[in-house]
Amino acid sequence: MALPFPMEKGLTLPQDCRHFLHSLRMRSKYALFLGFVVVVFVFIEKENKIISRVSDKLKQIPQSLVDANSTDPALVLAENASLLSLSELDSAFTQLQSRLRNLSLQLGVAPAEEAEEETTEWEQESRPPAEAPPRRHLLLMATTRTGSSFVGEFFNQQGNIFYLFEPLWHIERTVSFEQGGANAAGSALVYRDVLKQLFLCDLYLLEHFIIPAPEDHLTQFVFRRGSSRSLCEDPVCTPLVKKVFEKYPCKNRRCGLLNMTLASEACRRKEHMAIKAVRIRQLEFLQPLAEDPRLDLRVIQLVRDPRAVLASRMVAFADKYETWKKWLAKGQDQLREEEVLRLKGNCESIRLSAELGLRQPAWLRGRYMLVRYEDVALRPLQKAQEMYRFAGIPLTPQVEDWIQKNTQAAHDGIYSTQKNSSEQFEKWRFSMPFKLAQVVQAACGPAMRLFGYKPVQDAASLSNRSVSLLEERGTFWVT
Repeated sequence: MALPFPMEKGLTLPQDCRHFLHSLRMRSKYALFLGFVVVVFVFIEKENKIISRVSDKLKQIPQSLVDANSTDPALVLAENASLLSLSELDSAFTQLQSRLRNLSLQLGVAPAEEAEEETTEWEQESRPPAEAPPRRHLLLMATTRTGSSFVGEFFNQQGNIFYLFEPLWHIERTVSFEQGGANAAGSALVYRDVLKQLFLCDLYLLEHFIIPAPEDHLTQFVFRRGSSRSLCEDPVCTPLVKKVFEKYPCKNRRCGLLNMTLASEACRRKEHMAIKAVRIRQLEFLQPLAEDPRLDLRVIQLVRDPRAVLASRMVAFADKYETWKKWLAKGQDQLREEEVLRLKGNCESIRLSAELGLRQPAWLRGRYMLVRYEDVALRPLQKAQEMYRFAGIPLTPQVEDWIQKNTQAAHDGIYSTQKNSSEQFEKWRFSMPFKLAQVVQAACGPAMRLFGYKPVQDAASLSNRSVSLLEERGTFWVT
């Protein structure tokens, strides 16, 4: 019996099945791959939506917060965000806390958690920022040869005080005023207005009175620049230019010409401002400064025994006191009347200003302090503490060290600020003729009584160190 199909045709079916099965398997793989791609695509789309929402949230975060924390912005979450785990947040906070602690150590301050252990984080965040201490404007008001350069160093040595030494010297040299009457009042007004601008750190004003005039705000003629540390330290102390002459150079370092712009900027950066002036005599002219809301004025009036002042002036300003020396040398009975009247006028202007200050009118209440040089010489550190307390400025160890080192000096000169202060303040007693002391006591009696300086009745009492010329007085400061 014959087969229905040839043998060759019978072998064709299994091969086709194999091709069919292979094709089916390949299609299945493609289907699975396509399915996997679709799943991946859907997952990526979901992730993109999540990232987009987080990015929108992050854009709402102030840039200052990101910069301040110096952390990855992805770690800064908006309210109710929940993408990061608590462990990640804890890690970020630990990192930030470590950075803040390192910064605190670099700045030399205690970390917040050590300074305020009992203060919670929320209380610290809600606390308002600390206010800067008020800027004080201090005027050391004196006359020549009263020890004002020495006392001025108490403020010159404090790093946060911008101190100027006798800036009104330039005005006196430039503007001519006759003694007495309306001219004296006119000079006082000019001095007062210049002081106000200097207290506001407008040092450019001095350029109008400096001879020769500064060029491009550079000058080589600021009087006693070396007595003002603020004018001889960085950044005011610019590199020295060779072969450029400066009449009043810095003492302890070599600086270029004084740049008034840099000096004004340095003045504004300091916390407080102090000026020593021996050309302000009438306290009442300072009322506009005391009432100026831009200033917080404090006036320290420094006085000294007028007998000691005259003795010192006759040495320091010998030419101006030639008449006095001739009177002493020739033994004449009378001194020229105008000389005595000038001495009396100086004492009276000092006394009237002190009486006004001690009365404490409303505009001056809490702003005036009277200091005797003799008390400073005997107890320099104590008086420095009292003056700083009056000014409302903390006294630094730097000033205390300077006082300790500069009040025990073995030698002192006419203009020196280094003295054995407890011995030098009465040195004048042993060289002053008794009749010269009598003239001063007669002309300056009211001022001497106000300040507590005792008169002497004979030459022996004048030269006897055991006879005190000082009445005990408390601090001349009425709040």
